[in-house]
Amino acid sequence: MRGGRRGGAVVAAAVLAGVLATGCGPSATPGGDDAGRGTPTAPPTPKGPVRIVESLAPDGTTVRVGSPAAKTVVTVYEDLRCPVCEEFETQGGAGALRGMVRSGEVRVEYTLASFLDARLGGHGSERAANALRAALDAGRFAEYHDVLYAHQPEESVDGYTDAYLLKLAGQVKGLRGKEFDAAVKGMKYRGFVTASERAFDTSGATGTPTMKVNGRIVDDWLAGGLFDAGMLPTVIRTMAED
Repeated sequence: MRGGRRGGAVVAAAVLAGVLATGCGPSATPGGDDAGRGTPTAPPTPKGPVRIVESLAPDGTTVRVGSPAAKTVVTVYEDLRCPVCEEFETQGGAGALRGMVRSGEVRVEYTLASFLDARLGGHGSERAANALRAALDAGRFAEYHDVLYAHQPEESVDGYTDAYLLKLAGQVKGLRGKEFDAAVKGMKYRGFVTASERAFDTSGATGTPTMKVNGRIVDDWLAGGLFDAGMLPTVIRTMAED
């Protein structure tokens, strides 16, 4: 069984400066809900302009955001209906991660899961993943991704309807249009959504959010850093150096 809020029935807590956080997934166990919050570590100042590129990887399931020249690749597995992913994106370390992308230090690669639809009913995760794939065509994946998490419906509510997804897309300049709207309403990228869920299932990730650094899953004893903006850059840099 997958799903649930951090601090609820499917959340683990252990020791990492007092906290270990897990997310939506079958491996989580009951635990506390207090996450360490820190001041984000300032990323290195780039020597010149950083070219941020959004693209679909050759595997057809991974969305890349960042500089093609970045030496560190951070893979993030998320389900758009997962409230723990929302916590990571809006309150946890995702802001610090975005800063590392802007500086050119890392590139982020997203794999979008949709297992919560099967557990909770509905198709919200699938529809949101499809809409994000359509946003990639318009070069607005990262902006739309952040808007979706900022306005995530309750996990138990199948709230990512076509109408709601289009309404939120209106907050991203240049996204709405005939092609995007048709892709959302017609589930144009259903094949991408199915393949992305399959990629998650075979990735070794046991829940969402899960992070890899240069192909290595962030260990449980470090995973609390995902929810600590001050700690996450150190976790990433330490794993990248190993």
